[in-house]
Amino acid sequence: MNALAIEQLPHVDAALSYIEPTRDKPRSLEYEPPPGVPRMTAVYRDHTVTIRDVRPVASALSLEREGFQLVTAASSVTDFCDQEAVQTRYYADTVSLLEELTGASRAVVFDHTIRRRIPGAADRTTGVPRQPVPRVHNDYTVKSGPQRVRDFFGKDASDLLRRRFSVVNVWRPIRGPIQDAPLAVADAQSVDSDDLVATDLIYPDRTGEIYYVKFNPSHRWFYAPAMRQDEVMLIKCFDSADDGRARFVPHAAFVDPTTPAGAPPRESIELRTLVFYAE
Repeated sequence: MNALAIEQLPHVDAALSYIEPTRDKPRSLEYEPPPGVPRMTAVYRDHTVTIRDVRPVASALSLEREGFQLVTAASSVTDFCDQEAVQTRYYADTVSLLEELTGASRAVVFDHTIRRRIPGAADRTTGVPRQPVPRVHNDYTVKSGPQRVRDFFGKDASDLLRRRFSVVNVWRPIRGPIQDAPLAVADAQSVDSDDLVATDLIYPDRTGEIYYVKFNPSHRWFYAPAMRQDEVMLIKCFDSADDGRARFVPHAAFVDPTTPAGAPPRESIELRTLVFYAE
């Protein structure tokens, strides 16, 4: 995107929560911790940043360059609480969309998450939907990206890992337009590798890894105001190619200061996908 055009975009100034530098590798317990044990060892601090309206330049976005893309893609699924409809029709529609947009030889959906913001509720609370994530993060790392292929494909993973692949998050409002807790995404070209902090996610039966992100004033942040249900944001969370193209796209929910009072709490669905290329 042209730097002058970026500077002229409409914008809001809002707080994003970044991880503070730490000497030891941070970890987060993804279950109720024992008494006296902190759920997270990391410390986060809010930084006020400029988040620009990406709609005027949406046609110039590229998964290969910025690492995210706003796309109009209506779905025949209207009830995203219908698991069967989501896992059959919506998964299939998403695979077709990704293969068409990326030229991939194969795309696979490996899971999905529905998020509903419930004021005052903690994430991972029993019986409560997942909450929007307010901390700046990227879903996969150089370690956990390939591990996801091994976990999902088992003995077939070795062959698949010989060629390029990416992990793409397909993010859609369930009810739009979204005004509450919108999603901010960072231009991958503005993110330095030193900004990414590998953090262990410890589950009862396994340990995963995610990137949280240190503050860097060079980060360029964007969002799509009032995203509709017929729109999706594609977010590249990993790319096995280390050749200058986008690999990691930090993102986070934020409090939009222009959100009107009484706006419905955000509801969204995200599909996590593996995208394989012929190259």
